[in-house]
Amino acid sequence: MWLAAAAPSLARRLLFLGPPPPPLLLLLLSRSSRRRHRLHSLGLAAMPEKRPFERLPADVSPINYSLCLKPDLLDFTFEGKLEAAAQVRQATNQIVMNCADIDIITASYAPEGDEEIHATGFNYQNEDEKVTLSFPSTLQTGTGTLKIDFVGELNDKMKGFYRSKYTTPSGEVRYAAVTQFEATDARRAFPCWDEPAIKATFDISLVVPKDRVALSNMNVIDRKPYPDDENLVEVKFARTPVMSTYLVAFVVGEYDFVETRSKDGVCVRVYTPVGKAEQGKFALEVAAKTLPFYKDYFNVPYPLPKIDLIAIADFAAGAMENWGLVTYRETALLIDPKNSCSSSRQWVALVVGHELAHQWFGNLVTMEWWTHLWLNEGFASWIEYLCVDHCFPEYDIWTQFVSADYTRAQELDALDNSHPIEVSVGHPSEVDEIFDAISYSKGASVIRMLHDYIGDKDFKKGMNMYLTKFQQKNAATEDLWESLENASGKPIAAVMNTWTKQMGFPLIYVEAEQVEDDRLLRLSQKKFCASGSYVGEDCPQWMVPITISTSEDPNQAKLKILMDKPEMNVVLKNVKPDQWVKLNLGTVGFYRTQYSSAMLESLLPGIRDLSLPPVDRLGLQNDLFSLARAGIISTVEVLKVMEAFVNEPNYTVWSDLSCNLGILSTLLSHTDFYEEIQEFVKDVFSPIGERLGWDPKPGEGHLDALLRGLVLGKLGKAGHKATLEEARRRFKDHVEGKQILSADLRSPVYLTVLKHGDGTTLDIMLKLHKQADMQEEKNRIERVLGATPLPDLIQKVLTFALSEEVRPQDTVSVIGGVAGGSKHGRKAAWKFIKDNWEELYNRYQGGFLISRLIKLSVEGFAVDKMAGEVKAFFESHPAPSAERTIQQCCENILLNAAWLKRDAESIHQYLLQRKASPPTV
Repeated sequence: MWLAAAAPSLARRLLFLGPPPPPLLLLLLSRSSRRRHRLHSLGLAAMPEKRPFERLPADVSPINYSLCLKPDLLDFTFEGKLEAAAQVRQATNQIVMNCADIDIITASYAPEGDEEIHATGFNYQNEDEKVTLSFPSTLQTGTGTLKIDFVGELNDKMKGFYRSKYTTPSGEVRYAAVTQFEATDARRAFPCWDEPAIKATFDISLVVPKDRVALSNMNVIDRKPYPDDENLVEVKFARTPVMSTYLVAFVVGEYDFVETRSKDGVCVRVYTPVGKAEQGKFALEVAAKTLPFYKDYFNVPYPLPKIDLIAIADFAAGAMENWGLVTYRETALLIDPKNSCSSSRQWVALVVGHELAHQWFGNLVTMEWWTHLWLNEGFASWIEYLCVDHCFPEYDIWTQFVSADYTRAQELDALDNSHPIEVSVGHPSEVDEIFDAISYSKGASVIRMLHDYIGDKDFKKGMNMYLTKFQQKNAATEDLWESLENASGKPIAAVMNTWTKQMGFPLIYVEAEQVEDDRLLRLSQKKFCASGSYVGEDCPQWMVPITISTSEDPNQAKLKILMDKPEMNVVLKNVKPDQWVKLNLGTVGFYRTQYSSAMLESLLPGIRDLSLPPVDRLGLQNDLFSLARAGIISTVEVLKVMEAFVNEPNYTVWSDLSCNLGILSTLLSHTDFYEEIQEFVKDVFSPIGERLGWDPKPGEGHLDALLRGLVLGKLGKAGHKATLEEARRRFKDHVEGKQILSADLRSPVYLTVLKHGDGTTLDIMLKLHKQADMQEEKNRIERVLGATPLPDLIQKVLTFALSEEVRPQDTVSVIGGVAGGSKHGRKAAWKFIKDNWEELYNRYQGGFLISRLIKLSVEGFAVDKMAGEVKAFFESHPAPSAERTIQQCCENILLNAAWLKRDAESIHQYLLQRKASPPTV
């Protein structure tokens, strides 16, 4: 599953896309007494106790589900008939299954060759989403058929079997019936054994209006008139392979499609809203290239005869990997050749790559339980980049990985309220919590580090062993380590357990000494904490694959070592005194580096003259920024380093720099010298802005388009005079239809005119939103509306967020945009959430969108008492699925407050001094 980002720009996947977290989990590892004391002093209680939970009994299990569903698209109900071939492994007089929001009408069990036994009672355990069917006599061991007739509701909660609202080309509002079962919502569509390890085959039939498209995991094998109603047809699908319930899917609605065959002969279709087939072509091309790529990489063929990719109007996640029928948000699948921007293309390519990877890694081989979810998601979040790099080498996608996933994971994982990659999950309500940046982005980052440590050849060999051994079965993390260990001969389990079973990551401190012709390095590792240096006796240790490069060949590792102890000395042979030495070539190792001042001094010219590779320039700046945030070094030192990026040409380096300056701007919005940091932003970004200009030059490509949008947006938001004037001119021409803005310029222009606009500007923007036919354009506008600076307009935007004009899943990005837009916006958004909590909570039913909403809305505060206010509000308005997110937000508010107290005055003095004597470039 892909969590939808707060913005399509890859570097800003604040969800999970970003995306991501919800419920209450206990940490796997005991906290040190010091850490508990610190949390206590910050007023953050430990996570609440887990709810008691038992998995389903193993006495009866399914072999095959024969399922017929008849949805009513007007009354929003459905009827269902289930005939499950089941095996009684242990004599019993009851069958326990998962069931939620479903009413069972009749149930019976017929042992093979024997008479039917009718159930005499249905005991629903709503809290545990289970039902116990009681029988008057004992069901003996052996096989038989379980029959259940039931009814349910097509809900509006974007989970289970639900309704999705869309508008026909003629303007009529209609509904499709669609599914989202991960993690534990198949039980809302039919009674089932809804655990990933309880696999079975499925024969699915749908009774639907004859003018609707009906889709499921497999191909259609029969379509015939329904005897009771001439307006209905019964559509029967081929039997699935053995699979888990969370991967079952069905869709009933109105769609167009485009199709092709992959070179392996698999039928690939992309289903789009009616009249928009053209917008499915880009995803179709990516999917047709991706299937053969994975087949070759894993050396295992795609196991189904077809794959459908379909755009769903109301969809909580970014996309979902249902086997053979992958569902997407429209913005994660549809590309309009004229109106889609470059970042949207890249976004679609990545999400398609992610979901198709799951067809093998997750669907063919499935995690045994949700504890191993990270394996599915971390792996897919890594290999999607490998796939996009194969399809679109011009995207320089691996550099973008560092900005989008690696640094984002480190930001979250430095908190006391992080969690290990692998978390023991019990009750289903806990599963949502681990759909977060740790499972996805840290998971992907440690797999990238592992791939680098093993080497591609042995990694592929190990993957093939794993997929072949466990196909159609379930596996745990240890099984993957065993396969990779057998393939590579390296101590994979020992190394990786230090990364998956304990939370956090190391800070490697390094100092150097010239000894004749060699360089002696002294390395030491300690846990990196967002609150400063780790002090405690039981500091965790990692086995860290470390690469070291020098200025002699910046792109090649001079030495690779495995640091398996707290301290190490390393000798680099033949390194001249004037050569620099850098750790973590390519920013692949999941750690931060702190250099001695002499080593850092020698590296900084490599930023200015670009002799350090882009991803290393990015990593160096990001490490320094994080050290400043944690109070280990001064923020002023980082501002000086940022000024060295004046010649920087690389989009991703600018993207990361921009993100960090954004964090600093948000922090300083709590001071009276916010304008001074905006001047700094203008100084840093205007040279690159002038070089790029507004219009593409001949020979420019994808990354230039991304960079132009980023830089103009940054300058416009900061109030750069020439940028603001040009944005206003172009916006006027766009609105009047004289010169339509290119898709890549729309976000920066919209943002700029709104930030420095008035009520008329906002009204024009809302009109553009109403007129937009494409969800991408609607989302683009929704994300920038919060930039409006005036209090009454901010209220108007917040009211708009909950209106019918905004799709339920997109309300989060409108409110989040208000909170991120200004100091006033932050306060207004928080008040709005408190005032409308009941409606928002009911809308998202405690899924991960509620966590996203909380995170986006409160994390920018920087006053101690706000942490207390947020904590108190959620104590009286519990949001179990967002427990950890709330803890993380409170921690971040306290960290921001500490950062402000520590560095605000020195930052102010530095900015004033710059103003008095501007730096010469």
